[in-house]
Amino acid sequence: MSNAKLGLLVLWPAFWTGFPLKMVAAFLMLAAGVHPWEGVGLEALLVLSIPIDIWALGLCSRTVFLERLSVDPPKGTGLRLWGRWAIFSVVYLPLLFMIVSGIKSLAQSAVHATLHFVESNVIVIPIAEKISLELVMWGLPATIVLIVLVYGWLFGLGALAQRFVRASAPVEGSFQDVVSKWDLLRIPRDQPLLLTAFTGTGVVLIMLFWGLIPVSTPHPHEEYEFVDVQKVEKKVVPKKVIKSAEQVLARAEATLKELEKDNPVADSMKGEKGEVAPEKPAAQAAPVAAEKPAATSASDGHDHDHGDHTH
Repeated sequence: MSNAKLGLLVLWPAFWTGFPLKMVAAFLMLAAGVHPWEGVGLEALLVLSIPIDIWALGLCSRTVFLERLSVDPPKGTGLRLWGRWAIFSVVYLPLLFMIVSGIKSLAQSAVHATLHFVESNVIVIPIAEKISLELVMWGLPATIVLIVLVYGWLFGLGALAQRFVRASAPVEGSFQDVVSKWDLLRIPRDQPLLLTAFTGTGVVLIMLFWGLIPVSTPHPHEEYEFVDVQKVEKKVVPKKVIKSAEQVLARAEATLKELEKDNPVADSMKGEKGEVAPEKPAAQAAPVAAEKPAATSASDGHDHDHGDHTH
């Protein structure tokens, strides 16, 4: 078996074997208010991922060795394989990132210069077609380089795993015998104990999750404004309306009394206005009284003249 194929066969199932456990740790961090993708949360998640990866590599590597290569790896293969893969990946993956970034930058600059020359001397390219050409022209070489480097990474992982294959003991028998042996290895001797431990771990994780989460029931934020909500008209209750009106009147009276206490000058002004106000009808009635004698005298004079003429 080639090194790249062996590395992929071990790495891919190991990743998906440990992924659910890592997700549980990430959910617990989110419930506790710690983001697992930045800062302290990311560091804690990486530390928790180490024993998970060691266990997953040991399980998957032994499965691949027995199923595909008919060899039984020695004990401690997961820990030793994880250590070598970790050192190799720490050195190789940053180089992979730097090389791909450099190729991408060079390809983008070359594509921009080429398209600028074409637009200046040959034809003006529309914006949509220009964007598509740029993505294809610089994305193709960057993708090819990325695929080659990823293949080199898998080749290196497989080469490190080949050493454990050579150190493993061959398993005699047919494929069915190998499968049966692997099944017997996975079946625990004390199954009730395993079931109890598994169930207890699940219950503890669930209780820990609901204990850390700040709010157990999802609800909208207090500042959220609902759109297209039909307003329900409230029923008018006469008693409540009367009580509210009485309360408003009582508050108004209390406010007026407080204002009168706080502003005595206004009270004196009101008192003076109250004393002057009754004199106004008498003043208004004086001209009326003065007009009446004039009218009577005029009438008396008119009667006297009429009498003189008759006489």
